[in-house]
Amino acid sequence: MSERKKLLIEDPLTPSKAAFYSAVLPGLGQIYIGKTWKVPFVYGAIGASVYGYVYNQKEMDRYRTAYKRRLAGFQDDEFKTLIPDNSKLIEGMKFHKSYRDMSFLFILGTYMLNILDANVSAHLMQFNVKDNLSLKPHFESDFLTNESNYGVKVLVKL
Repeated sequence: MSERKKLLIEDPLTPSKAAFYSAVLPGLGQIYIGKTWKVPFVYGAIGASVYGYVYNQKEMDRYRTAYKRRLAGFQDDEFKTLIPDNSKLIEGMKFHKSYRDMSFLFILGTYMLNILDANVSAHLMQFNVKDNLSLKPHFESDFLTNESNYGVKVLVKL
């Protein structure tokens, strides 16, 4: 185990530092505790959510612009043959608005999960798992009913 990892494990402020770093820049807390393999997942999730937000915002603007032009008396919008009814333009606008709002919630949720993951991963680094803990399946016959009993046995050696 490297000297840096030992210091991270022994430092009680490591979880809060990791959470702070991830709050400042998503993925930085994971880098701080040495879990760099998680960073592409963080940016992939945030990037996909941002893409969904931007795409639905643009689509909503297209529908709104076409609707406003029709209200002004113009019939030359891009949807004139595809969507002849104004109410369908409003439905399309509402559809993309709801998905835009959902994408924004995904952005916030992913950002919060990034912070939570950095904090929990740093806490779990400090959790001591030794070789003296085992988990074994346990099979036993009941002599009175002649049936098998199944269970799990946890063995802790002190």
